[in-house]
Amino acid sequence: MSNSIINTTASGSVKFPSKFYDRQLLESAKTRLVHQEFGQKRSIPANSGKYVNFRRWNLFDPAAAVRGLAEGVTPNGQTLSQSEVEAQVKQYGAYVEVTDLLDLTAYDNVINDSAELLGEQLGTVVEWVTRDVMNSGTNVQYAGGKSARSALTASDKLTTDEIRKAVRTLKKNKARPFAEDGRQPHFVCICSPEATYDLQNDEMWKNVSTYQNSEAIYSGEIGRLYGVVFVESTEAKVFTQSVRNSVNAQTSSSKTFVLKNDPTEAEAAYLSVGGNKIYVGSTEYTLDAATPYDPATKTVKLTSAASFSADDAVWSNDAGARDADTNRLLDVHSTLVFGRDAYGVIDVDGKGAVQLIVKPHGSSGTADPLDQRATIGAKVTAYTAAILNDLWLVRIEHTVS
Repeated sequence: MSNSIINTTASGSVKFPSKFYDRQLLESAKTRLVHQEFGQKRSIPANSGKYVNFRRWNLFDPAAAVRGLAEGVTPNGQTLSQSEVEAQVKQYGAYVEVTDLLDLTAYDNVINDSAELLGEQLGTVVEWVTRDVMNSGTNVQYAGGKSARSALTASDKLTTDEIRKAVRTLKKNKARPFAEDGRQPHFVCICSPEATYDLQNDEMWKNVSTYQNSEAIYSGEIGRLYGVVFVESTEAKVFTQSVRNSVNAQTSSSKTFVLKNDPTEAEAAYLSVGGNKIYVGSTEYTLDAATPYDPATKTVKLTSAASFSADDAVWSNDAGARDADTNRLLDVHSTLVFGRDAYGVIDVDGKGAVQLIVKPHGSSGTADPLDQRATIGAKVTAYTAAILNDLWLVRIEHTVS
């Protein structure tokens, strides 16, 4: 039996197949939001600006005092110092427009269903914002003992040894474990389903279903290993090659060249950032700071002139090991292992949650004189995230089966 698709345009018009539809909609695939769950929660009071500052005292060096005191001699005093992290909140939002005719004739409750879809969309946006901040840290562990993301091969998968190394790093850095709800002290790991697939063959793996004592579990928790609780997320960060294209025509001593293929959204985004690095053939170049990419003409501009041949490979080196024949890079997955207060999530006056905004037919006054349009929107009024202690969050980069 063939599948039928209801096509909806941006303006809200719909073409309905001439078939009966059960009014009970199929359940949509929804995102499990976990990255936001473990951050230190902070709220900026209203009318206090867009920024929040996190501060902590820097520890004194024990080596300065371990030598002991000289009899009758007062030592030099120590100076207090603090480290500061500043974060700025931003707004996020989206909406759809529903016509009065669509609302009257559609098989489904379009307004209610649109609100649910928008809530899911903006919830995922908050998850991505938090995830990307958590992945911006510098405390990186490359699987297989490699020294760079570009060196990771298909054999550099997530293993129990990598988890043990991350735990060792956190303990050496005096990271604070989680210990809420009467649970044993533990660190938390957020990983992709592909990463847990590689781990679950280990005989030391302990699934949630085998826990001995009744205890609270996190949303998405799947097991634990070596004092680490694992929480699975379909939104775990994957570093994918941004650019894989080619030169359209031969150029001679020019700072610009034209792409042969229409760029993907990811390619256009990467090429539009001045200072990013790209390779043409086997040579690395830097994108022009002011006008690196013109989407109208597919023209790329570099900081220095060069000569290229038609069909020369254009690629970015921002993922795993490269296949020399295809210039394709392996996807690299990020697994985050962290302690309590490693990062924070911030909103203004508790407004970080997704808010649904419905403007019914007839609410627009003279802008909608025939009461034909309603809008359903979702907005995150003010939200951001920030790493508070980079040493307490380890990012393991690895490939997967």
